[in-house]
Amino acid sequence: MGLVLATVLAIGVYGTIHGIRMYRADAKLPGDLVVALEIGASRTSAVGSGIDRLGMRWAPLVLRMMGPRAVDRKRRQIDLAGNPGGLTIDRYAARRAVYGVLGFFGAFTTIIRGEILLTLLLIAFGLFWIEVGIWSAVRVRKEHIERTLPDFLDVLAVVVSAGLGFRQALERVAEKYEGPWADELSITLRQMDMGVSRRQAFDELRKRNDSEQVGMFVTALQQGEELGAPIVDTLIQIANDMRRADAQNARRKAAKAVPKATFAVTSFLLPGTLVLLTVGFVYGADVDFSFLTGE
Repeated sequence: MGLVLATVLAIGVYGTIHGIRMYRADAKLPGDLVVALEIGASRTSAVGSGIDRLGMRWAPLVLRMMGPRAVDRKRRQIDLAGNPGGLTIDRYAARRAVYGVLGFFGAFTTIIRGEILLTLLLIAFGLFWIEVGIWSAVRVRKEHIERTLPDFLDVLAVVVSAGLGFRQALERVAEKYEGPWADELSITLRQMDMGVSRRQAFDELRKRNDSEQVGMFVTALQQGEELGAPIVDTLIQIANDMRRADAQNARRKAAKAVPKATFAVTSFLLPGTLVLLTVGFVYGADVDFSFLTGE
């Protein structure tokens, strides 16, 4: 046992020294990782930036192991998450390498001591910790956009009806909003400033967001433009349709929640209440149970 612990300690010391040497050495970084470390550094924490620097050398290896298709899917998922904390595909690969090494090294040390549960938790940490953050960011971002969009369309319709053109009204209203939807509008406006057509810019907006309401907004906007419908009427109609869809979704969620609540009540609350009532009744009646024990 002493030999095993000495071996683990030696590996840990060697890994620490090797990591410090690699951290201090100059290395050519991938393109978007340079952007993430230099420009996007203000969007992440000091711990996140340190993890990125530790794992930057292994980022290309992780991407090669993932394969082109998996990299494309992950890049798409990061875009849907809104690049939280300045996350890019190379920064994701760097963190995946660091978390993987930490998780599996920790699992190796705990499996020696026979701690199976902790070993499984450390393996899960190495494999899925960064994935959990991305999945959570995708869900939160989607909910925020769908909650903001109807009110945004109402305000946009009022500004357009006041006499501003759609492009100017979109920019004016976008300045008053914060969060992921404002970021998406800023990207769309920047694309149009660079010469991209309005139709193509909104098509890209739909691709960057896995939201039915955003798709509904872009589709109705493009159809209204093709048919020559007044933009104000189109915006108001889209907002009403979104609120109607939200109400239907709320009713469906409520309908699903009723059986779950009923199951919880009948399975846990009702038996527990009966046990408490029975114990209280027996205790209050001062029943003598000595005949059960023979005393």
